[in-house]
Amino acid sequence: MHRIKHVVRMASSSSTNATIASRHTQYSHAKTGGFSQEAPTLHNPYRDDPILDRVLRRLLPESQYVKVSADLTKFGDRITSEIEHLGRQAELEQPRLEHQDAWGKRIDKLVVCNEWQKLKHICAEEGVISIGYENDVDPFVRRIHQVAKLFLFSPSAGLVSCPMAMTDGAVKTLTSLNLYGKHKLATEAVDRLRSRDPTSAWTSGQWMTEKKGGSDVAGGCDTYAVQIENDTYRLNGYKWFSSAIDADVALTLARIVDSDGNAVEGSRGLSLFLLRIRDDNGNLNGIQMVRLKNKLGTKQLPTAELLLDGAIAERIGEPGRGVAGISNMLNITRIHNAVASLGYMRRIISLARDYSTKRVVFGQTQSKWPLHTTTLAKMEVETRGSMLLLFESARLLGLSEAGKSSDVDAMMLRLITPVLKLYAGKQAVPLVSEGIECFGGQGYMEDTGLPTILRDAQVTPIWEGTTNVLSLDVLRVFSGKENILLAFGKRVSQLLSNTKSEEPKLQKSKESIESALKELQKLLVKASDSAVQGETRIDTVARHISFAIARIYSGALLIDHASDSTVANQSDIEVAYRYCCEQPLIDLRWEWFANERVKSDRAIVFDNYLGLQKSKI
Repeated sequence: MHRIKHVVRMASSSSTNATIASRHTQYSHAKTGGFSQEAPTLHNPYRDDPILDRVLRRLLPESQYVKVSADLTKFGDRITSEIEHLGRQAELEQPRLEHQDAWGKRIDKLVVCNEWQKLKHICAEEGVISIGYENDVDPFVRRIHQVAKLFLFSPSAGLVSCPMAMTDGAVKTLTSLNLYGKHKLATEAVDRLRSRDPTSAWTSGQWMTEKKGGSDVAGGCDTYAVQIENDTYRLNGYKWFSSAIDADVALTLARIVDSDGNAVEGSRGLSLFLLRIRDDNGNLNGIQMVRLKNKLGTKQLPTAELLLDGAIAERIGEPGRGVAGISNMLNITRIHNAVASLGYMRRIISLARDYSTKRVVFGQTQSKWPLHTTTLAKMEVETRGSMLLLFESARLLGLSEAGKSSDVDAMMLRLITPVLKLYAGKQAVPLVSEGIECFGGQGYMEDTGLPTILRDAQVTPIWEGTTNVLSLDVLRVFSGKENILLAFGKRVSQLLSNTKSEEPKLQKSKESIESALKELQKLLVKASDSAVQGETRIDTVARHISFAIARIYSGALLIDHASDSTVANQSDIEVAYRYCCEQPLIDLRWEWFANERVKSDRAIVFDNYLGLQKSKI
């Protein structure tokens, strides 16, 4: 009996010890954070996009759609398997500048990571630029193809998308000036900038911004050109923001100095120049890289202050016509800017959508909580509206380059370019911020890569003209000889003409667009008449006008898309309805135009202001 009790006691003791050991292991496991949250997965961004394929089906002829779709599918696979990693590494291994060698010689050596160079090679291989200029493809088709590919590429590109924008703009500028085949450097530049061969392909910079310039390119240009012979000059000046300084060539503005040492001020004095950044031996062409900019985002991109100290450059275009010469470039780079804005918006939604199927909160995944899906749906509706506006710009640009634009098409291209850029940029930052919040604390952690999207998106309202500057550009479009307001109304009416009568939500959406258009036209006509009398200031509400145009145009495009039964589905109808009927399309009041409003604004802003420059306000 004693032996039996002893055995039982030993067994009990062993069992207790095992239980304690098991619990100790369990608690230790808990202490070390045994749970790990599954990260969001980036799927093929073309196949995973909810609307892109349907947009391309509508815009492209069937035979061309098949080719474009196959290319984008293949490219989407390359993004997930290769490009995304390269772009992330470019963020982690940022560029640096070495001013001197070990013996004190000034070398201004820019060091970028291998991944940055590989991304540039991929751009050549994939034809990111050349697609837009292939002679055997209809310009209408090739621009839509290019914009779609850039849209997929941009959020994974490690900011190589920036030199691609400037490269595209340079090709457009040089070809528009009819220099190909006539000017040696320009011809070589065009061939290399649009080359698919990574070993010979070039990229271009655009050096327009100076210390006192910013968006005021004409008034702030303090770079001067002294003629050597014929069209060859030496440039001297200080470029304040110069991105992608590892480019091969650059376009820049300068004022030509005459034989008496004088230069014409203002925009009439600016001429356009093309220069090689380095000579054949790799030495900088009269350029000093003063320092790299310490930026909030776009840290992958080498942006520098440059001192031009006798840089040899070729004048292209007519003297004093530099601003006109860069107009084509700005149109291209502003579309690229909008591509970046939309790319960031789509990327954060795609990742948040995938994460919602994996993240369990309060007993179920985020995807099953209505409040969360409502948040994602609102982001999706806004993104689709801007996305259709982007592809409308690609369509209009393609028609223009193909020589097939109607008068209305031509006027809409001039209108939509600044409107698209400013609106997409202004939507991107708050939308990406909302998307970051969908990940909770993880969205705030740098090593997830998610904050990079927000920091990089913040530049899009600034690059290529701030929101206010572009809003004033929109007003200048309206003040031209053509009746842009009438043309805008015609385009909107055209988009609404095929609205499905059997779909009540589309009919209500149409009525909402027509009402907003009528209200905008009425206000602008009234404001124009009053401005002549000095009673109102239209520029005070330039932003509101631009936003109204963007929302009316986007809403009409959504309705037109949803009315196409060959590609649209029920969600397209719902998106059009929510965009047009569940949020204001126009936010304008007549009293905002009044001159007294400007005085009140100043009183509010400078109330109790103690600055020494108060007398200048």
